[in-house]
Amino acid sequence: MSEPLLRGVRVLELLGIGPEPFAGMLLADLGADVLALRRPGQVPGGGGLERGRPVVGVNLKDPATLEVVRGLVAEADVLLEGYRPGVAERLGLGPQDCHAINPRLVYGRMTGWGQTGPLAHTAGHDINYIAVTGALHAAARQGRPPTPPSNLLGDFGGGGMYLVTAVLAALVERARTGTGRVLDVAITDGTTYLASMLYGMHRDGQWRDKAGTNLLDTGAPYYDVYACADGRYVAIGALEPQFFAVLAGLLGLSPEVCENRDDPARWPALRAAIAAAVLTRTRDEWADLAAGTDACLAPVLNLSEAPRHGQAVARGLFADGMPRLPLGRASASASTSTEDVVRAWGAAAEGILRA
Repeated sequence: MSEPLLRGVRVLELLGIGPEPFAGMLLADLGADVLALRRPGQVPGGGGLERGRPVVGVNLKDPATLEVVRGLVAEADVLLEGYRPGVAERLGLGPQDCHAINPRLVYGRMTGWGQTGPLAHTAGHDINYIAVTGALHAAARQGRPPTPPSNLLGDFGGGGMYLVTAVLAALVERARTGTGRVLDVAITDGTTYLASMLYGMHRDGQWRDKAGTNLLDTGAPYYDVYACADGRYVAIGALEPQFFAVLAGLLGLSPEVCENRDDPARWPALRAAIAAAVLTRTRDEWADLAAGTDACLAPVLNLSEAPRHGQAVARGLFADGMPRLPLGRASASASTSTEDVVRAWGAAAEGILRA
């Protein structure tokens, strides 16, 4: 296997919840030497997000331990901090404190609302953050309440991925300037940016504020989820005319019902025809029929089924039952040993492991 992409990049992680440990996991899977610190009483994060690097419990209010952590700051390329605004400063590990030790440090701050603004110091979770961005409103059928897409959109799409992107960009900048940067990364900021296409379509009159009436929010009958004969579902996304033609042939739709398919006035009849056709077979029967075609029809798999799907197997997307990053290490679930950490960080790591 080729050399890890981020080999030699040292990341010190002050563990938060959700998006911050996701970012630490991703950087570790890309090959960075990540060392995570957990405060006393802090509940370990769920979902396996702390894998791939050692997590050490430390009392940051202890002066001796804090001095050891400052030694780690001096050796780090990146610091990830997932606390509420002001907490790191009170601990003596805020951006000014750390840059006084290491001006080259990329300091990434991960919060829901950001370090500034009227909501900066209030609590929240993914569902709250995506609510104010417009993104949650778009996740709804006509006449139905919005359905939160788990916590994938805010925490991990607008949060963790945004943090890693900002960190990588700041490392490139540091290679040019020699100095680090403070990154104020907020889930609301990143989720709003993810919605750029929707805002562009809305500006241009191509997206209505009435949920479930647009091309990509189940308004169009050829971009929706349908029940099959066995009570399971298939997802249909035949947006382009040439792909819709393949779908129509697969489902046996009549030319009359497919005529003027882009006219919203025709959508109710087309939706009924698609729904009736899909109900004639099971999910897996439709998946087999659609395999290798451009019908844009896929089975809706649960978390037990998805790792066994042929595409996931061919791409090696899972290892030991957990998703892995094909661009990263051989196994995303492989833990970094204590010896590896000491080798990468030197005496500073030995100090924190003894603290």
